[in-house]
Amino acid sequence: MAYLDSINICSIIVRLILALACGGVLGLDREKNNRPAGLRTYSLVCIGAALVMMTSQYVAEAIGTGDIMRMGAQVVSGIGFLGAGTIIVTGHRQVRGLTTAAGLWVAACVGLAAGIGFYVGAILSTLIMLLVLTWFHFLEENIRHKAQSINLFMELESVSVLGGVLRAAKENHISVSDLNINKGRSAEEGVVVMLVAGYQGDYSRASVIQLLGAPKGVRHIEEY
Repeated sequence: MAYLDSINICSIIVRLILALACGGVLGLDREKNNRPAGLRTYSLVCIGAALVMMTSQYVAEAIGTGDIMRMGAQVVSGIGFLGAGTIIVTGHRQVRGLTTAAGLWVAACVGLAAGIGFYVGAILSTLIMLLVLTWFHFLEENIRHKAQSINLFMELESVSVLGGVLRAAKENHISVSDLNINKGRSAEEGVVVMLVAGYQGDYSRASVIQLLGAPKGVRHIEEY
């Protein structure tokens, strides 16, 4: 292991392969979920970060002076520009891409760890991140489904239809909060409404959607 701590042909190969493997494993999960940044993106980010750290160590060993962490610090801050490009706001005003952006940042950090020879840290952080991306996803879905509230996106013919929706909610003991109304530029475009519906008892998410979508004039309703 002492031989792999310095910059030589063997350590370069090991570090780059480790960065490729770690980035590939993380990117594979994103690829399966059809995310903007997938297998190739994660692999390249991780390899690039590893190369930066190896270059820093090489310069420090060749010259004998210099701040070995300076180039790595630029990677940690600079990767934010790439991550920001994966964050989008959908037409339903829902933010997507935050996990991908965070994953790219962690992948860069894993690459830095692999590049400087911190092999255990790179491998363990990859395994932990893989756990977060897979198992935590199912945990989030389980918590979300058990929560007795639902975020709804609705398209109405006019603002007056909203009165019928609110009456249906009141009659069925469904609370409405965080109401947001956006009028279209013309009558044909109608009105877009976003709200949070809270429910109790034997109601399910599907039944709440059915009840609030029943009033005449509701063109479309879905969970977001």
